[in-house]
Amino acid sequence: MERITLKPPPFPAKMSSGYVSAVGFPMSCLKSPCANQSRRIMVTRAAIALEQETQTKVSLLRIGTRGSPLALAQAHETRDKLMATHTELAEEGAIEIVIIKTTGDKIQNQPLADLGGKGLFTKEIDEALLNGEIDIAVHSMKDVPTYLPAGTILPCNLPREDVRDVFISSSAASLAGLPIGSIVGTASLRRKSQILYRYPSLKVEENFRGNVQTRLRKVREGVVQATLLALAGLKRLEMEDNATNIISVDEMLPAVAQGAIGIACRSNDSKMADYIASLNHEETRLAVACERAFLETLDGSCKTPIAGYAYREKEGYCVFRGLVASPDGTQVFETSRKGPYTQEDMILMGKDAGKELLSQAGADFFDSLRR
Repeated sequence: MERITLKPPPFPAKMSSGYVSAVGFPMSCLKSPCANQSRRIMVTRAAIALEQETQTKVSLLRIGTRGSPLALAQAHETRDKLMATHTELAEEGAIEIVIIKTTGDKIQNQPLADLGGKGLFTKEIDEALLNGEIDIAVHSMKDVPTYLPAGTILPCNLPREDVRDVFISSSAASLAGLPIGSIVGTASLRRKSQILYRYPSLKVEENFRGNVQTRLRKVREGVVQATLLALAGLKRLEMEDNATNIISVDEMLPAVAQGAIGIACRSNDSKMADYIASLNHEETRLAVACERAFLETLDGSCKTPIAGYAYREKEGYCVFRGLVASPDGTQVFETSRKGPYTQEDMILMGKDAGKELLSQAGADFFDSLRR
């Protein structure tokens, strides 16, 4: 930790008359009531000087994030990459991590679908960014609405982690191994619909909220017989050993942008934009753009079970798969696309896939989900 040396503030060598002491006060004051007043003045000025000196040692960059262990792990990953890339940010205290509590964090006793709206885990962080309380915002991309608040940009995605979901249980090796009537806990309608589509004999507890550690504890305590979590989150927390089984994307298509971290800044802050653009992983950014174009076309909300996954195959082409379903899993509509791995082509693929599923499912299907 950097040490701050207290220095006495400058005082004149003489007062109105008489000799002065070594600290700059008349000798008479040191032997009279004015000595106490002078000492108080000196202490006050010293405190002001210290505050001014401390204020000059402000952070060069403030990262806004949620306070969950996973969100903090993502913020620290961002910080470490910035420090490794920019020497001025590698100095101690150059980067500050600011924890912001979001609506999704504050309300834990209701299913996410019942809260409605978008931006449950980003709204307050975006507001802090626009208000100048932070300089950049680190988000899980699957929490970011398809629109960005005016005055912000998101030019950076870090390299994507494994997109698959994992099955976690103390009593079975997989979803297929759970006895009839077993309860699976998940706050995700996407997971719920795909579970019930393949295993209609199971039950799903929707209000299975809390951070990774809380949900793992609930499984151990038998509140539910199993849960599903993102492998990416477990890896970032170095907790992947808790996974009972990794589920293939053929059985459980991931959420749009699952495993991807996004970093936003103000649109008029070119310095921060340059900082975070230097961390961008273009392959991830293009895949996320494709998936979000699909989501935007479907106009998905928290009440719409939607899954989408774009990736580069070994020949270099983009392969995209998309899905929309009813929450009870009785209706599932799927589609896929393949094309060049370029931004224009991939965004068109995502939009076209979304239009196809809109047509397949019909307006009544989506209207029923929005009600």
